[in-house]
Amino acid sequence: MKTTLAEKAGFCFGVKRAVDEVYKQIETGIKPVYTYGPVIHNEQVMSEMESKGVRVIRSDEELESIHEGTIIIRAHGVPRAIQEKLESLGVRVIDTTCPFVKKIHSIAEKVSREGKILIIAGDPEHPEVKGIRGWAEGPVYIIRSSDDLDDLKIDEGQKVVLVAQTTFNMAKFQDIVEKINEKVYDSYIEATICSATADRQKEAARIASEVDAMVVIGGRHSSNTQKLYEICKAKCKNTYFIETLVDLETKPFQSFCHVGITAGASTPNKIIEEVTKKLCQKN
Repeated sequence: MKTTLAEKAGFCFGVKRAVDEVYKQIETGIKPVYTYGPVIHNEQVMSEMESKGVRVIRSDEELESIHEGTIIIRAHGVPRAIQEKLESLGVRVIDTTCPFVKKIHSIAEKVSREGKILIIAGDPEHPEVKGIRGWAEGPVYIIRSSDDLDDLKIDEGQKVVLVAQTTFNMAKFQDIVEKINEKVYDSYIEATICSATADRQKEAARIASEVDAMVVIGGRHSSNTQKLYEICKAKCKNTYFIETLVDLETKPFQSFCHVGITAGASTPNKIIEEVTKKLCQKN
């Protein structure tokens, strides 16, 4: 059996930067070390960090009891109110918000100042989208698909700016752009999907269209991995979503000649290597 591993599988720049910073702070020996929310959507990595003493802040209320240590803002970023709250605590704050996400925060601020409406293409429950929403003071709409545009109460001629969650599905974003251009809004489109995400999605789609089966590796709660799975599934009906090697059922692969492998931006190389090695043993 032939296997093809995507070149762009695994940690993206923003995730690697945040994860490296957490381990750097662990090595200093200065405790406690906190992350505002899980720094990465990968249970294995988070379990390892917590075993080394890293504490995850999971609610705004928890901040009230923190008076010492280091708090790391993850790559997803946080709303302006949370950032200001963190900076008022008198503890050390390290901001590892991805630069691509920071750019969208700036756009959201600018849109509000100019009195325009902000439309965010993304998952309203995702921390990145919640963070973006928190930097806009004016009207904000969050949509998951082009169909959602029909439900928006926006007057003709209203000035609208469209942005996207950095890990949003590129094809779905294009559908939204086409439909929003058909509306009678005074619209402006900001290309905010991360280039690494776009390249990862394109490569995954290409590989999936050329193989008998596709394996997508990543955390169940990882937005970008879920989108990779959707993209691959559309190209290859035999697409499997796994978190680790333990989830890999090898029996179905006995009938496949060519298997493709990709992984989300929060998937460590170690897990990718373990899965690839196991599948290669089927050669």
